[in-house]
Amino acid sequence: MNVRPGQVTDADSITTFQIEMALETENRQLDPSTVTAGVRAVFADDSRGRYLVATDGGEVVGSLLLTYEWSDWRNRWFWWIQSVYVAPAARRQGTFRSLFDAVVADARARHDVFGIRLYVASDNVLAQSVYTSLGLGAAGYGVYELDVG
Repeated sequence: MNVRPGQVTDADSITTFQIEMALETENRQLDPSTVTAGVRAVFADDSRGRYLVATDGGEVVGSLLLTYEWSDWRNRWFWWIQSVYVAPAARRQGTFRSLFDAVVADARARHDVFGIRLYVASDNVLAQSVYTSLGLGAAGYGVYELDVG
């Protein structure tokens, strides 16, 4: 298993992963052209975030998106792990752990990152158990949203 920064040449794999994840976890059909544009927008402007990918034998088998939230309380960043997907054949083989460990190592090597956060669907018990096993804990916050577009 190898973890590396995502490259624009990975955009098709990441797009496919996002479409599959939405269908698998939320039974939601995403518009492929919108997702393609969204993934490519990250590669075009790194202020939107950055992808990490896990590869096995040169094939992309997992990915995540890191985005950033400034904390005025801490005068440092929180990194958000989003858009996590591991291909079914690569699950339960340490793929997410490898991605997560790379994020943690990078964050610890810097002095401007306070913590790492992610959100998970309240009914995704399997993902919650994985995150707990990696040392993540519930932050005590709920997520509210309003779609405006």
